[in-house]
Amino acid sequence: MSKAPAIREKHDGELDERGSVKLWLRLLTCATVIEKRLKRGFADQYDITLPRFDVMAALDRNPQGMTMGQLSQALLVSNGNVTGVVQTLMRDRYVSIAPSPTDGRSSIVRLSQEGRECFAGLAEAHHRWVEQMLGGLSAEERAALYDLLGSLKHSLATDHQEEKI
Repeated sequence: MSKAPAIREKHDGELDERGSVKLWLRLLTCATVIEKRLKRGFADQYDITLPRFDVMAALDRNPQGMTMGQLSQALLVSNGNVTGVVQTLMRDRYVSIAPSPTDGRSSIVRLSQEGRECFAGLAEAHHRWVEQMLGGLSAEERAALYDLLGSLKHSLATDHQEEKI
C-alpha cells in the first residue's frame, strides 16, 4: 500500500492521454514547493530575498564581476529586475559597482568582502535545505532524475516551438 503524497497536485497524479500536461504540472508543483520553502527560509532566517541570493550566487561564480546585462542573462530576468536587486545589495554593502575598463557605457558588479562573507553562510543554508528537501530520494533516483531533466533541457533547447506559442 503506497502512502498518498503530502503535497496536493493539480490533477489526480495519474498519467493518461494528457500525460505531458500532467508531467508538466508535477514538475511545476515540485519546483514551486521547493522555491517557496527556500524563500521562506531566507526571509525567516536571514532577512534576504531569493532574488538577492540568486544575484549573489551568480557573482560568487564570477569573481571577476559581471555587467548588468550578463547578470540578466545568467538569471533569465530583465535588466530592470536585476538593477533593483543590485541597488539593494549595494545599499547593504554586499556588492560594489565600478565602471567597466573596456566599455564606458557599462558597469561591473562584484561581491564585496562583506557580500562574500554573507553569501558563504547563505550558500551553506541553501545547500542544507535543498539536501533536506531531496533527502527522500536515493542517490540512484537523484542521478536518474538529473539525467532525465538533462534530456528535457536538451529537448527544450532544440525545440523551436517558441514561434508557434
